[in-house]
Amino acid sequence: MFNDIYNGLISGKEKLALVGLGYVGMPIAVEFAKHIKVIGYDINEKRINEYANGIDSTNEIGPAIKDTTVEFTADPAKLKEAKFIIVAVPTPINTDTTPDLRPVKGASKTVGQNLTPGSIVVFESTVYPGVTEDICVPIIEKESGLKCGIDWKIGYSPERINPGDRVHTLTSIRKVISGMDEESLAEIKKVYDIVIKAGTVPVSTIKTAEAVKVVENSQRDINIAFMNEVAMICDKMGIDTDEVLFGMNSKWNALGFKPGLVGGHCIGVDPYYLTNAAEMLGYHSQIILNGRKVNDSVGAYVADAAIKQMIEAGLAPKKATVVIWGITFKENCPDTRNSKIVDIINRLKEYNITPYVSDPWADKEVAEKEYGVKLVDFDSLPKADCLIIAVGHNEFRGMSMMQIKEKFKDIPDAEKVLLDVKSLYRIDELKASGMRFWRL
Repeated sequence: MFNDIYNGLISGKEKLALVGLGYVGMPIAVEFAKHIKVIGYDINEKRINEYANGIDSTNEIGPAIKDTTVEFTADPAKLKEAKFIIVAVPTPINTDTTPDLRPVKGASKTVGQNLTPGSIVVFESTVYPGVTEDICVPIIEKESGLKCGIDWKIGYSPERINPGDRVHTLTSIRKVISGMDEESLAEIKKVYDIVIKAGTVPVSTIKTAEAVKVVENSQRDINIAFMNEVAMICDKMGIDTDEVLFGMNSKWNALGFKPGLVGGHCIGVDPYYLTNAAEMLGYHSQIILNGRKVNDSVGAYVADAAIKQMIEAGLAPKKATVVIWGITFKENCPDTRNSKIVDIINRLKEYNITPYVSDPWADKEVAEKEYGVKLVDFDSLPKADCLIIAVGHNEFRGMSMMQIKEKFKDIPDAEKVLLDVKSLYRIDELKASGMRFWRL
């Protein structure tokens, strides 16, 4: 029964369904639709209507969405037509940094209410080890009246999509897969191999696959935290961090990490899923949580640096015009989830400074709804006393130092304060500009 799903998909007799069509689910749906019949379901009717009309607000697919054969729908009953269901809903954290499993629980309920016998369900949402089998399976069983392992089977394959990355795309990243038994794993592998050109990586258990995702992102978070500490130390020593890292990376075994603002839906969130699971088992994290503490402090550190630089330039910070370029969590991407630029903004507000913020990639409505930040059109920005370039969008990276200087007020160069958070510009250019500059 279960070992014939792949053949059914390839022959067109069966359909695959995606539950959750955000930055992760939508690219998966579109890629599978190049080969098999796909249903794309999301509870957000506005998003569904945009996709159906060829509009991709995530910018992950772009104009190609107009040509996709995905059957977009906000009707959960359409899931009954699918025999292979992939769940890719977000898994955020609560204000106390505990996992917020409401989206994945809601998706499990929806899947259960529309599950048919002989189906395989694969979760891609990032969770701590045990969630898929201990939380999602019971919900699906209760809602469907079907027994897992007998009437349907479960698997897990952690998503590895990197929003805005045009090199490391879905098909070119090796995909970890798991199933509840050998039969389900074999079928899940065949289905994912339809689209994953780089190949799949089977692991022995679902819990192992769940651990892979939170561990790989926690590792990256810790490495960036170390670089952020290095940047803070170098700043106090009057040494340029970027030059230090350039020298360090000349060694063959250097890891190549850089300091920065750690936001987004994965690296700034997933470590908390791992540490929360460890806490439930009686283990308190010694390294991971401290890494999180460092990375969560960087936004305030940048804002404090701006204040210090303005004072040293002879400016009165409260009277200064502060402009920030960028609010998305990374370059060339419209995703503002868990953006740490907001930490810069909030810290400046503690000094009674309300900065002007502009971002050519971000959605104005989302920025105001999620963070209370009213984005200003780039051409409407006022001339600045202090300019903080917080995100490395190509639009900013491609500007000359002369173009940047034109964005300041008509004041002496030494009073113009520029914070190049991402080290977008060469140190010799910055020095030659005559402006007071600082970079992380």
